[in-house]
Amino acid sequence: MEDERRGSAMSISKAINTQEAPVKEKHARRIILGTHHEKGAFTFWSYAIGLPLPSSSILSWKFCHVLHKVLRDGHLNVIQDCQRYRSNIRETGELWGHLHDRYGQLVNIYTKLLLTKISFHLKHPEFPPSLEVTDEVLEKAAGTDVNNIFQLTVEMFDYMDCELKLAESVFRQLNTAMAVSQMSAVQCRLAPLIQVVQDCSHLYHYAVKLMFKLHSCLPADTLQGHRDRFHEQFRSLKNFFNRASDMLYFKRLIQIPRLPENPPNFLRASALAEHVKPVVVIPEEAPEDEEPENLIEISMAPPVEQPVVCDIFEQTFGPPNGIRDDRDLQIENLKKEIDLLRGELDKIKLEAQRYITQLKAQINNLEAEVEEQRKQKQKALVDNEQLRDELERLQKTKLESDKSRSLCLEAEKKASATELRYTKLKEKHSELINTHAELLRKNADTAKQLTVTQQSQEEVARVKEQVAFQMEQVRRESEMKLEDQTLQLEQVKRDLDAKKEELAHLQQSLSQSKQVGSDLNSQLEALQSEKDALRKSASEKECELISAKGLIQEKELLLNQEVDRRAKEVQELQGKLTDKKSQEQALQQKLLDDQFGILQGTVKEAENIIQDAVAKVDDPLHLRCTSSPDYLISRAQAALQSVDTVEGGHSRYLANMTDVSGLVGALAQFAHLTADTIVNGSATSHLAPTDHADKLTETCRDCGRKSLAYLNKLKDRQSLRQASPADLRKTLRGLLQLGQELRPKSLDIRQEELGDMVDKEMASTSAAIEDAVRRIEEMMNQARIESSGVKLEVSERILNSCTDLMKAIRLLVLTSTHLQKEIVEGGRGAATTQEFYAKNSRWTEGLISASKAVGWGATQLVESADRVVLHTGKYEELIVCSHEIAASTAQLVAASKVKADKSSGNLSKLQECSRTVNEMAANVVASTKSGQEQVEDRDTMDFSGMSLIKLKKEEMESQVKVLELEKTLENERLRLGELRRQHYALAGICTENAETGKPADTGKPTVARKPGILKKPPVAQKPAYPRQGPEQDEDDGVYQAQLVNF
Repeated sequence: MEDERRGSAMSISKAINTQEAPVKEKHARRIILGTHHEKGAFTFWSYAIGLPLPSSSILSWKFCHVLHKVLRDGHLNVIQDCQRYRSNIRETGELWGHLHDRYGQLVNIYTKLLLTKISFHLKHPEFPPSLEVTDEVLEKAAGTDVNNIFQLTVEMFDYMDCELKLAESVFRQLNTAMAVSQMSAVQCRLAPLIQVVQDCSHLYHYAVKLMFKLHSCLPADTLQGHRDRFHEQFRSLKNFFNRASDMLYFKRLIQIPRLPENPPNFLRASALAEHVKPVVVIPEEAPEDEEPENLIEISMAPPVEQPVVCDIFEQTFGPPNGIRDDRDLQIENLKKEIDLLRGELDKIKLEAQRYITQLKAQINNLEAEVEEQRKQKQKALVDNEQLRDELERLQKTKLESDKSRSLCLEAEKKASATELRYTKLKEKHSELINTHAELLRKNADTAKQLTVTQQSQEEVARVKEQVAFQMEQVRRESEMKLEDQTLQLEQVKRDLDAKKEELAHLQQSLSQSKQVGSDLNSQLEALQSEKDALRKSASEKECELISAKGLIQEKELLLNQEVDRRAKEVQELQGKLTDKKSQEQALQQKLLDDQFGILQGTVKEAENIIQDAVAKVDDPLHLRCTSSPDYLISRAQAALQSVDTVEGGHSRYLANMTDVSGLVGALAQFAHLTADTIVNGSATSHLAPTDHADKLTETCRDCGRKSLAYLNKLKDRQSLRQASPADLRKTLRGLLQLGQELRPKSLDIRQEELGDMVDKEMASTSAAIEDAVRRIEEMMNQARIESSGVKLEVSERILNSCTDLMKAIRLLVLTSTHLQKEIVEGGRGAATTQEFYAKNSRWTEGLISASKAVGWGATQLVESADRVVLHTGKYEELIVCSHEIAASTAQLVAASKVKADKSSGNLSKLQECSRTVNEMAANVVASTKSGQEQVEDRDTMDFSGMSLIKLKKEEMESQVKVLELEKTLENERLRLGELRRQHYALAGICTENAETGKPADTGKPTVARKPGILKKPPVAQKPAYPRQGPEQDEDDGVYQAQLVNF
């Protein structure tokens, strides 16, 4: 593995150099193979990041070329690795973009192309960096949403613009004087265009496909801008392909496709079938290219003295009179055969190429057919989408039914949970269940007997109903016959009456009708006999009915007796069931007593834990234990959460007295967390001020009393329902508030915001430095326009030194940022970055203060330089600002150095940058002083015309001015000292105030003390930091730093 990395590093150094020649393919291939071996570009970037790219534009150009090849042909993880170094690529392009260099302008364009390529492939991972995907993958990436297709097309156009802009810039620099493609300088510029040709061929094909797809979904007027942009790219791409194909350099390395004369007509859908995908062919390389260079030179370069030796040998030992040997003839024949074979091989190659072109044409035709099938597939997809909508509607209804099912499943889960809870109870009641089962069996037997009796009763009822029905039918028939007979009798009576009337009327003719009367009497007798027979049959049916009624009464008596006997048995069984239910109630009461006993045992154990914690508060051995307010706050918060858990378990236990598991677990956690809070509160009071310590200790005791009172209520059945932890919660909140009061305060900044403040302040410092460099360049240009002569020279010298100082500060800030990231990654462990900053809050505040000071100093330096150049300021302001920046950067280095590893490479770089900043600040001071001496006019002192009295008078006036100036200087120095003392009093909290808890009294003015001896202190020195503060934090191991708002 080490050999591979060493080989990759060697290939990188050979491929990326300052020689104006193209990158050799074998070196690039080894770098690409290295990315596949290690599955990433870690080795490449580890060596590439150390290349001096700002020093040479050719080196940057070849770096971009190699990076392009690595992105295209390297491992898939290369994109992710390159994403981490986007800022390095962008800074390289911006650096060379500001400089007027031919290669520098190309590097600026090339870096923009690489950044666009990285962004595109990160956003669309389905497209590999080589852009070689099938049409199915393109369809899947585009999807069916018109907005996604529209956005993807725009991104393809932007990608193509970057590629074409690089090609146009390269061809623009190749003027007629140097447009010979065999020159190494020209080849150095042309070599990256091979990758551009490969990318553009795929992008053109994908753009055509997407444009046709957009025109099938949107109206033509909406896509007019897309069509104009595509036509412009088509013309540029065709011009690029034509120019590249005419160059001899490209002919032996790549086969560039030919584009059609006119762009595709997107308004005609059938034009898609006429589209031919451009195919780029890279010919295979000769195997000799893979051999080392020294072997090629040995085999190809014959020695110089060999012909001479051969001539001497031929003259001495050769055939006489120049007669050739047979072997020479054989060699010539073999050479001729080789030439013939070469010609045949060339013909075979030409035929193979022709076959390849024919096959490509067939492939294009097949692709057109496939495209038509895709259109049909698109229509089917639209229909499918409609069906999906209908299916979604059905699924919504199904979801409603699924919700009801889920509710049923939840009910079943709850039922299963309740069954699990009662498993123990079922085991205890196994004997009861067995006896209950026997009773159930007896009950089932009695139920069967009851069913049998009921069936017999039903059969008796059916027989009774049948008999009643038959009797009813007989009665009805007899009644019908009686009615018929009565009718007949009435009719006979009527007839008799008629006859009687006739007889009365015809008594005179009785003699003639006596025979008729006898016949009528005989008929009456027959009818009477029939009537008697009917009466006999009716009496018989009545006897049968009476006998049936007797049988029914007997059956009813038997049935009533059986029912009474069964009722007595049911009553006996019900008595046994009531006995079993009373036994079950007794067992249930026993279970409740057991659960309450478990609760009492848990409460007693919790009381012991809390009593032990309260005892430690007054334990003399506990005085040596200390804790921090932050840990006390975390324990108090956890205890408050456990109180909520106990309250929830209490409510659940009151709702279901048979399950005490939730309350028991919550009480165990509550006891431990509350005891931990009391112990840590007592330990925190050992380091707190007296007032806070007494209050904290009393609150801990009160917390223990409230906890024991609440637990005592839980032990009693009567007070169990009225137990409430409200007082305990209030006491714990008081502990939490005391811990927050004891926590060290920052200036209106919460510790969870410190991590964000560090990044923001470092970023704002870098932005301030960048703005300062830009303003200095603007001032330099303005000075060149408005000034001349000595003033212009002085202004340029001062501004150049300020620019060098800003660059050194910028490098120092970047190095400090890298060192800070290294410290955070090495020290945070499993914690997050925010937690690391919160834990080391003092160190974090020191970084923020130092970063603010550097940014403010850079701004003040630029403003002072602006006033000096415009001749409205003083040179002394510039000198003071230089000293201030040097001191601020020293503070930043000190803050970064505290937690850094001594063997860290970034630490050594930071120290080197600090020395460079000091040197640049000294250069600013020196250039300012020399410019001041050069610009200020010094009047020549000519006292030759003065008398003795006049000279004496001038001497006295000069002494008066000297004394006044010395007095003013002394007052200003005293004022400077008081200003600095007030500055440091506002910047930090002194130890005395921190111990007593009193705020710093900054409102009273301080009286400056005059020194007894008029001794000039050094002007450019800052007073040292006050040493009476806490030197070092025991937890963090860092010096206390204070946050200063400028």
